[in-house]
Amino acid sequence: MYQPPHHVEDRLEVFHALIRAHPLGLLVSAGPQGPTANALPFLLDADAGPKGRLRAHMARANGQWREIAASPDTPVLVIFQGVDTYITPSWYATKRETGKVVPTWNYAMVQARGRARVVDDRDWLAAQIDELTRSHENGRKPEEWHVTDAPASYIEAQIKGIIGLEIEIVELQGKWKVSQNRPAADRAGVVAGLADEAPEMAELVRRYSDERDAKDRRGS
Repeated sequence: MYQPPHHVEDRLEVFHALIRAHPLGLLVSAGPQGPTANALPFLLDADAGPKGRLRAHMARANGQWREIAASPDTPVLVIFQGVDTYITPSWYATKRETGKVVPTWNYAMVQARGRARVVDDRDWLAAQIDELTRSHENGRKPEEWHVTDAPASYIEAQIKGIIGLEIEIVELQGKWKVSQNRPAADRAGVVAGLADEAPEMAELVRRYSDERDAKDRRGS
């Protein structure tokens, strides 16, 4: 991933927080016919190994798991896309000063690399779908849905139709492209412009702007 210095993020806790907040990852693997990619909801075991472990499941009819099983030593890539938004130059003070500005796109992204293990075990799969369901149903109103709300025979049939994956993370890269490269007045304009239409991105720009200013004051 292209990493200009201003946009590099390297804190493990920040990576893990984005994965938890945006758990639908794009799993990319290499097979005989070239790259294969599928979007899957992942669970993160943060304490499993130095960088954590990812768990997911997919349909047995999905041929990607067979490609992974056939090349167990070939690393896979999982891409987690966080908040993103278009940035108009109209928000920049520089536009009014010189006009030398262009549009861009702000985003936060984590790329995880590791080796995947295919898991074909009924109890593992049952635990996986139960934990995945609980992680997304917790606190839902008016009523949380539980796996046990469905007939047991129906759930057993569903489990027979899926296969599991575990990925030991060996490398994490993060890119937070949130206007850090712009002058302070431009960053303030972006925060103000995003306040109503994309408040989550506005908060990221504000936070990373403050971090940049603090680094500048320290001379680093």
